[in-house]
Amino acid sequence: MSDATPSRLGQANLTGGTDALFIKVFSGEVMSTFASKTVMKEKTRVRNIKSGKSASFAAIGKTVAEYHSVGAEILGNSVNHNEVVITIDDLLIANTFIANIDEAKNHYEVRSEYSKQMGIALAQTYDRNLLSMAVKAARAGTSGVADQGDAESLTIGATPTTSTIITKIYEGAQKLDEKNAPAEDRYCFVSPAVYYALVQDDKMINRDFAGTGSYTEANVLRVAGMSIIMTNNLAVNHTAALGSGGTLDFSSKYNVNASDCKALIMHKDALGTVQLMDMATEAEYDIRRQGTLAVSKLAVGHGVLRPELIVELQATAP
Repeated sequence: MSDATPSRLGQANLTGGTDALFIKVFSGEVMSTFASKTVMKEKTRVRNIKSGKSASFAAIGKTVAEYHSVGAEILGNSVNHNEVVITIDDLLIANTFIANIDEAKNHYEVRSEYSKQMGIALAQTYDRNLLSMAVKAARAGTSGVADQGDAESLTIGATPTTSTIITKIYEGAQKLDEKNAPAEDRYCFVSPAVYYALVQDDKMINRDFAGTGSYTEANVLRVAGMSIIMTNNLAVNHTAALGSGGTLDFSSKYNVNASDCKALIMHKDALGTVQLMDMATEAEYDIRRQGTLAVSKLAVGHGVLRPELIVELQATAP
């Protein structure tokens, strides 16, 4: 008996692959870039303004108490005053253009995902700018009101062990205590590499040491009374070019190589943000170009309010 000669429905002109003409089944799942976690907006002071280019934050120093001698005239003690002015940066935007012909040919919707990704890009820049500003202030030893103290950067060796990092985190907490920083709203920001090293340290998860983490859940809740916050936006080289591991910075305001920063200890009052325009997205059809231009935008500026509430752990030789 002879074999049948089938007509191959998926073959083009009886040559080539036998499934070339079959339609691909669309799964409905769009593989997009994962959203990076943003952490800074609720952990710094934010002030909204309706107009203007900047906002002023008053800074008041300390006074002293003294014993009064009988009959002595009381003249009053002077108190240091200053102000911190935070200026709005240029308008930060993320944008994309979708051509009509491409959208017509495409078999799944992309506008909502594009909008989401543009928002993520703005949020990531927001976080990077705040973290880089804090690191830059720590390394410069930035001073606030004369009697309040300075930002500090602690060198912990070029290749610090996890034990060394933990010890220095406690030292950073001690420095905040010595400056009378409030116990609440303290945070310790670390990179993923440092975070997972902490997870695997026995003291961080051992109940005999009052550990507050979980090895199985891979989390470390607190060290030295401070919340441990993991972020990809801390150990970043802001001086490198885009495409070479660098980031989009505003002028030199946030320009610092923080790639060797192992931890950033900070109180919520350390940094401030002035917000003129909250994050928003606009889309408009352009008949001349036969497509839709979408723009997400944000107008904010960041500044250091209380530098004494910033302590960095830098992986460099002492």
